[in-house]
Parts: sequence; C-alpha cells; structure tokens
Amino acid sequence: MAIQRTFSIIKPDATKRNLTGKIIAKFEDAGLRIVASKRIRMTREQAEAFYGVHKERPFFGELVDFMISEPVVVQVLEGEDAIAKNREVMGATNPADAAPGTIRKEFALSVGENSVHGSDAPETAAEEIRFFFKDEEIVG
Repeated sequence: MAIQRTFSIIKPDATKRNLTGKIIAKFEDAGLRIVASKRIRMTREQAEAFYGVHKERPFFGELVDFMISEPVVVQVLEGEDAIAKNREVMGATNPADAAPGTIRKEFALSVGENSVHGSDAPETAAEEIRFFFKDEEIVG
C-alpha cells in the first residue's frame, strides 16, 4: 500500500456540537495524519460548486443550506491507503448502518447530518483538496 492523501470535512452538525477534537482524534488514532486543516464558514457559492455533482437531485438545496449553516473544518489527511482508511473510520453514510466505533455511528444525527465527508477515490480526493487548499497550505 502507498501513502495517499484524502480530503475530509467535519460538517456543521459536528462543529455546532463541539465534536471537532473527538473526530480528529479518531482520524489520528487510525493512523491518519492531518497535513492541512482550516475552520471556515463555507459560502453558498462554494457549497453549490463543491456539491455541483448533486445539482439535479432533490436534496441539493437542503444540502447547500445545511453546509453553510455553521462553520466546517476542511482537512487533508495523509497515510497508508488514506482514502479507504478514512472511509472506514467515518462509517456508513446512514448512521444506523455504520459499524460500532465509527464517527457516524457515534456522532451522526441522521443520514443528512452525518458529521463528516470524505473523498471516495484518488481523483476525487485530488479535486476536493485543490478546491479548498493551495499547495503551500499542505505542510505534511
């Protein structure tokens, strides 16, 4: 396995409940290293562009409204097989289906308010990282 980078968002439902540190600890405990991180309030334009792939879906407006409702923490995680490891640590999108000990099982409120986002493939990770970070902001 190779060292990879992946993208992560700690979503508004988690930042609102002050769970940022607990979620970061789960990433680090799993062997992922945070090589870039910033707390931002996503603009409507950013949220619409970032989630543009879902533009035609009925939940798009609700998703955008949710993502701009509170601050988020955007991060670049690095480690062995980081994309798969991050997805394993996050757990299933539906917290009812998530494995015990995963972020979504422990912290998600619902399928929509599921506390975290993570890239699903190397190409997606690269694109999502570039969306929020300049090269010089990644310091790992």
